[in-house]
Amino acid sequence: QVQLVESGGGLVQAGGSLRLSCAASGRTSSVYATGWFRQTPGKERELVAAISWSGVNKRYVDSVKGRFTISRDNAKNTVFLQMDSLKSEDTAAYFCAARPAASGSDYYVLARSYNYWGQGTQVTVSS
Repeated sequence: QVQLVESGGGLVQAGGSLRLSCAASGRTSSVYATGWFRQTPGKERELVAAISWSGVNKRYVDSVKGRFTISRDNAKNTVFLQMDSLKSEDTAAYFCAARPAASGSDYYVLARSYNYWGQGTQVTVSS
């Protein structure tokens, strides 16, 4: 079992930045891929960014490319999402998710692929 706890959300003006953290505990010695998802009321949860265990392979949704950066520190069992140039349309509840990976190079883009989820952190961008 892996437990995930997100932090770093909040209220920010458009154009500002936030850094989300996802701290993992439990069975963290295995190879895990991680993703950040977001969800607004009435909409499905969408992938924001995904990262392989190695940290080398990453994937971003088109709407955040060039503005968001996903990274990880496996020594601290933490994955980060640096969000710059925030827009009002980035307002959502953000969730991190993790799952065992077939290899250190794999990442996953579908929400249903993930086994473990955090409780979410709210990001609100005011225009």
